[in-house]
Amino acid sequence: MILVTGGTGLVGSHLLLNLLKAGKNVRAIHRKTSDLNKVQQVFSYYIEKEEASKLFNKIEWFEANILNIPALTKAFKDVTTVYHCAAMVSFNPGDDKQLRKVNIEGTANVANLCIGKKIEKFCYVSSVAALGSSLNNNLITEKNYWNPEEDHSDYAISKYGAEIEVWRASQEGVPTIIVNPGIIIGPGFWHEGSGQIFTKIDKGLNYHFPKIAGFVGVEDVVKAMRQLMESPIFNESYILVSDNKSFKEILDSTATALEKPIPEKQLTTWILWIGWFFQKIGGFFGFKRQISKHTVNSLFSDSKYANEKIKTAIDFEFEPISAVIKNTASQYKQDQAG
Repeated sequence: MILVTGGTGLVGSHLLLNLLKAGKNVRAIHRKTSDLNKVQQVFSYYIEKEEASKLFNKIEWFEANILNIPALTKAFKDVTTVYHCAAMVSFNPGDDKQLRKVNIEGTANVANLCIGKKIEKFCYVSSVAALGSSLNNNLITEKNYWNPEEDHSDYAISKYGAEIEVWRASQEGVPTIIVNPGIIIGPGFWHEGSGQIFTKIDKGLNYHFPKIAGFVGVEDVVKAMRQLMESPIFNESYILVSDNKSFKEILDSTATALEKPIPEKQLTTWILWIGWFFQKIGGFFGFKRQISKHTVNSLFSDSKYANEKIKTAIDFEFEPISAVIKNTASQYKQDQAG
């Protein structure tokens, strides 16, 4: 039995489809408030609705939370393989404690059960945010180690802390794989994460910024995860990035694919610093801040990533992010048309 945490998210739902199409027996953890219909909707993007419904009904759904150890323990019954996709993603300064609780403590709970249940293999979905920065604008690789003295977002700190828990499991005898995806693009979650790129462009977003970052399609992420898990490789981490692109290029490609105007105005540092200043003042009066100093700084610093390790390890080829955007935009338009 394969256990998937975070099965109702972008990566988790695509992973479930990938595993089910391969005939795997899958149990997926979900929270009480999770919308399972989103998973079936994702399935229908790739296969006929009737077949999507059949595969969806093969999932053994288990209501649990990675912070609820008794429920999580029950979810591990008869499990041999674990894909840990569940995570909290936030860049709001006020969410730092919850980020650490969900991403670090939650992953520690999963790791402890993997150790106790002698799980055969454990895959954790981390992030490029958990990697160290580069010197002299070189490509960031898996060997760029974390420097605690640098300025990191609370999200990055929580993902790095989670990785430490996974490596602890590996030292206790659990074969592990960590993947570090860049910004993941894919259909189905238009009001969350990168899905908002399509929603905001559709609504007339007119600002762009020059930052370069790593991007990858969600299908490539789950394909790489499964190939690594079914290979003899263990106790390794892999960057999953198809292309290093500027946000301007990504927004322009999205606008073109959606047949919307290309964003023309460039965000400047002084605009964001003014926004940060007023939100900081608002914080004294109980208003929630959504812009941190780290966010302002990071939007104008480039991060470029190497992907040679994964390509060499399993002879993997990425789909160009331009094609991913085009396909995702097509699905977005179909969804909006009803």
